[in-house]
Amino acid sequence: MGPYAEVAEAGWRWVLDQVRWDDGPWIPDSLGQPATVEQVEYRDGMYSGIGGLAYVLAEIKLSRPWTAEEQTLADGIAERVRAGIATSIDCSFFDGLVSAIGVLTSLELPGSAAAIGRLLELAEPDGWPQAFAVPPGYLPGARANDLTLGTAGVLLGALWARRSDTPGATELAERAAALLLSESQSLPTGLDWPFIPNRFLPEPKSSMPNLSHGLAGIAATLAIAGTELGQPELTAAARSGAEHLVTLNVSEDHGLVVPRLVPIKEESDHDPVTYNWCHGPAGTSLLFAALQHAGVEQVAGESPLTWRRRCSHSVRTSGLPARLHPGFWDNDGRCCGTAGVADVLLDYWHSTGDQVNLDFALGLADTLVERATHDGSHAYWQFIEHRNEDPLLPPGVGWMQGAAGIAGCLFHADRVANQGAAATPVLRMDNWWATGTSGARPLP
Repeated sequence: MGPYAEVAEAGWRWVLDQVRWDDGPWIPDSLGQPATVEQVEYRDGMYSGIGGLAYVLAEIKLSRPWTAEEQTLADGIAERVRAGIATSIDCSFFDGLVSAIGVLTSLELPGSAAAIGRLLELAEPDGWPQAFAVPPGYLPGARANDLTLGTAGVLLGALWARRSDTPGATELAERAAALLLSESQSLPTGLDWPFIPNRFLPEPKSSMPNLSHGLAGIAATLAIAGTELGQPELTAAARSGAEHLVTLNVSEDHGLVVPRLVPIKEESDHDPVTYNWCHGPAGTSLLFAALQHAGVEQVAGESPLTWRRRCSHSVRTSGLPARLHPGFWDNDGRCCGTAGVADVLLDYWHSTGDQVNLDFALGLADTLVERATHDGSHAYWQFIEHRNEDPLLPPGVGWMQGAAGIAGCLFHADRVANQGAAATPVLRMDNWWATGTSGARPLP
């Protein structure tokens, strides 16, 4: 067993030992927090909840057979997620009904059709309910357009379910796509989509144009929808969005870096740019992978592959994973840190064979191995609180910000390091078009 697999197994063992079984399986966000199941806000979701462990199990299944303990966990996760579908009003990719589609798909267990049906049931003429977007920050009835919380996420889940002929998925996808088109804003440089439509804002807000909450994620989903639904106008809208996005580039070399916020808030305590999955070029590269998958030839005079390479170049020359200054690269998780960047670049290598991305991704995996804290047979990771040096944050447990997601990345790195081009990537709702294969897992 190589070092990636050794640390992956140790990290996974630590995660398994955090699983609580009172009232079915659940995990705390971080070690000891929260202490009881009643205090868990997003218990079943993929971001920090028990659902996210399904993605690690999918990585493990490509590396070795599940143990009896892991099979029991998979069954418990599926039972718990399915039980919540009928009453859920959360429609998000991170924690709601779209999350349920991704979780059940990863486990290759039934239930996604019920999630599609519930999303159709909850659909209103202008979108889906949003529990977070409430007064006084937003006007009543606010909707979200983005990938992780809003309509683009619903579209992404529907498209993924549709690839396995899930009943209702086409209807849901067409409805979500039409809503996104209606929310577009036409600018001299192309199309744009706000996180929250302006009619629901008491006052103007900066936009977050990268993958998680803005233009890059919305356009990526529309690009895929155009090919999957046979609606070229969706792909054309995605291309127009990408043409606007590249005008926001602040890279000083041949890269592509789009600020976290546009316009940049000078008074913000955060660096104006980052390089991660959620708000940096690692995640934004998935837009250009989607346009490439959709057969788009040019965006602003360059091929989508060229823009994807520019994103990668910016990541590789940014200085990460070193903490160049307080506030820069204080996180090793999937959403905001090292593991997320490594996995994007591993998928990039699967699709193109670019050795430079493989070398950098495995270098990031080496960093994850080095930064692990070992405690007997366990391993975990502690991040730094933004601009602080000490104390470190308590170790996180889940998929997007904890040991589960980091272990999943290391299982992936181990397969690639040992199998080379024969290594198989895990196909998920949020990456399948970026891996060089268009296949999908059966989704009952």
